[in-house]
Amino acid sequence: MSNAPLGQRRNFRALFDQLDGVALWTVTEPGEFDYISAGFEGIWGIPPEDVKDDISRLLDAIHPEDRERVRANIEASDQGLRDEAYEGRVVQQDGSVRWVLTRQVLLQNENGEVSEVVGICTDITEQKRREQELELLNRIVRHDIRNDMAVVLGWAEILEDNVDAEGEEYLQKILASGEHVVELTEVASDYVEMVVSNEEVTVELVPLRSVLETELSLREESFPEAEFVLNDTLPDVEVAADSMLSSVFRNLLNNAVQHNDKDAPIVEISCNLRDDDVEIRIADNGPGIRDTKKDVVFGKGERGLGSPGTGIGLYLVQTLVTQYNGDIWAEDNEPTGTVFVVELPHAGSSRAV
Repeated sequence: MSNAPLGQRRNFRALFDQLDGVALWTVTEPGEFDYISAGFEGIWGIPPEDVKDDISRLLDAIHPEDRERVRANIEASDQGLRDEAYEGRVVQQDGSVRWVLTRQVLLQNENGEVSEVVGICTDITEQKRREQELELLNRIVRHDIRNDMAVVLGWAEILEDNVDAEGEEYLQKILASGEHVVELTEVASDYVEMVVSNEEVTVELVPLRSVLETELSLREESFPEAEFVLNDTLPDVEVAADSMLSSVFRNLLNNAVQHNDKDAPIVEISCNLRDDDVEIRIADNGPGIRDTKKDVVFGKGERGLGSPGTGIGLYLVQTLVTQYNGDIWAEDNEPTGTVFVVELPHAGSSRAV
């Protein structure tokens, strides 16, 4: 295998010169590029040879608000301080702006010294545009729709003393549907937050009991027609999760009531503390889930059971639990219904943080 720097290897250069939306560069001496791939011009709007011996031209094209941060990251890699990944905006000569994600990798020689810095710049402009659109949608859902529904529900509650017995049934359906819309705005908001997050999930130790007790209390207020039964005392243990753990239980508890076909939904919650994890079981007395649907019920867009829901809730739950290095599945309840089982590593487990 050749010991020549990557930027001097012909096959390596030929490969990266074919990639659109990606620019690769290599440096062996600070302040001067050994190689810049052809994709650079598509991102920066200037030919690679114009910056190869003059790194200041590259920095001048960086958006003023990002320039010092980008400079600091480049200098840190030149000095062999760290590998780094960072975002920045490039302003092309025609004024158009491109978002760029740069990953810098430090290569070491046989003596453990940094011999070469390799940078991979990826055009993420389209990704940023989608994130901004999702954030706008989130604001519309979370604030505009939610606020309007709060007004509708307020008016509907005022009508409770002004409708006859025949109208009472329909008024209660309006209130139930309105409250469900409000719940869906919360699910959609949590989903958008997860999708647009640019950072990896930071798993930490979260107190299970307080999160579950809070969500149980809120669900009891939201669904006065349902009975929530807590079997035994919740274990006082910390589990590997983050601030969105509440969304996991909120969606599962909502699901147990909203997909229930009984006049009096019953939801039972139990926990089993084991050596490596905690098993949380949320059981309902609803119609249950067919065996053929158990493996796909968590799929994005899966509606199941003729529910008016969007299907986002269970997909969000599975995604979060997986990010916590846990597991979730559905079982049959007896005599009817479904049990959603969540396993989460606890503080004493090697699978936790």
